[in-house]
Amino acid sequence: MIHFLKLIRPVNLIIVALTMYSVRFFYLDIANLKINKGYAGLHEQIDFFLLVFSTVLIAAAGNIINDYFDVKADRINRPERLIISKHIKQRYAILSHWILNGFAFSIAIYLSIRFHTFWYVFVHLISINALWFYSMYFKKKAIIGNFLVASLTALVPILCGIHFYLVGSLSELNFELSALNSHAWIYFLADHGKFVFGMAFFAFLLNFAREIVKDIQDVSGDKVIHAHTLPILIGAKKSAIVASLILFVVPITFLLLYFFNVRFIFEDIIFFIPFILAVLLAGIISLILLINHSKKSLKFYDFLIKCAMLLGLILPFYWLIIL
Repeated sequence: MIHFLKLIRPVNLIIVALTMYSVRFFYLDIANLKINKGYAGLHEQIDFFLLVFSTVLIAAAGNIINDYFDVKADRINRPERLIISKHIKQRYAILSHWILNGFAFSIAIYLSIRFHTFWYVFVHLISINALWFYSMYFKKKAIIGNFLVASLTALVPILCGIHFYLVGSLSELNFELSALNSHAWIYFLADHGKFVFGMAFFAFLLNFAREIVKDIQDVSGDKVIHAHTLPILIGAKKSAIVASLILFVVPITFLLLYFFNVRFIFEDIIFFIPFILAVLLAGIISLILLINHSKKSLKFYDFLIKCAMLLGLILPFYWLIIL
């Protein structure tokens, strides 16, 4: 059991769940989204939990199939973390992959029927197949595989945003007058999905850079399986520069927000401390990645990027405490 838990990477799954509940808390508890009459309370909680659970199951299945196709490379890159073939037989791994995806897709069918839309089935089907083809083929291709994983990560908050569009009305936000007057930026973020797309953009950039950093670490094993990742094609140093530039887009975007008059972040700075810390951390990682990109330091940068992601994701939880 312990080996199976390691295989599905529970920390990454917790981050996925936190991302989704972060969006939920923003719209329902902070922006006070109006839920359709007759659909609230327990019904909303159960359906949203099912959406989160199905997404986590697909992510877990994706981790399994990724390791399934990576056994040969992992014997070189991460021999201490090799699970499939060493602790879990390959046929059981592939069976677990299909069982998890089967449960997730069943939930998608239920949600699509419940809300009279093909959206849930479509997204789940796309995600399941994208993770399969990524693990089997696109992971070995420069940039394409990195872009695909980052895009799937960015899809998570967007999936939640569209869910609330379907069950409520994102254009009708119910504010207390005092709250609107003192925290008008909440309406700005909620309007037309700005919060969701902002979170998706943030997650995309950090994951895109992180995937390149991981590829730099995995060069030895990737050469064995004849992969053509970015570090293999252009070298570790140039790949580190690419990852650094992607990360640097985060603080640059933050500064551009000020010049485009999105100044509430700076004026109400106490409400955005976790986000500002995440931006600063991304900027720091971007700079030090140019100076030192040894294998040992890259593992630390991977950890720091995860920390930056978490700081950005906990923003609605932080607002629940101080608002």
